[in-house]
Amino acid sequence: MISKAVSFVAKSGTGKTTLLEKVITELKGRGYRIAVIKHDAHRFDIDHPGKDSHRLTAAGADTMVITSPEKLALVKQHAEAPSIEELIATYCGDVDLILTEGFKKGGLPKIEVHRKERSATLICRGEEHDPTLLAVASDEPLELDVPVLDINNACQVADFVEKHIIHGT
Repeated sequence: MISKAVSFVAKSGTGKTTLLEKVITELKGRGYRIAVIKHDAHRFDIDHPGKDSHRLTAAGADTMVITSPEKLALVKQHAEAPSIEELIATYCGDVDLILTEGFKKGGLPKIEVHRKERSATLICRGEEHDPTLLAVASDEPLELDVPVLDINNACQVADFVEKHIIHGT
């Protein structure tokens, strides 16, 4: 098991990305190096027609890396999506914490993001009981077997991640 990783999961439109932005900012301010892996159930493209990188991929490159002094991007063709564990092992060895967005069915510890206006039910405590659920970040009080964090308090969520994921207590 990967001890320094946690998945933020929720139904679409709940605010996972917004909460993650705030938690990342808070944890970066504390000096942590952070990787984020986002699951996209749809097709996405960072390689746009007309750009040299797209032309090289379209020509048949199985792996295409574009780099500059500030960053790099990798476009890798594959027959099926790699597992979250494989992605972490391959790309995230130089960070203190890996945050993932999505990966509802994955085996990483999870924090579920919940908004009462979006849904009355939870993914991890609904029809199925996900044993990897560590906490729920919600905008309403809930009676659960895991801590309920305030979705509008990124500092509280960051404190929880720091204590339970980074320090493992």
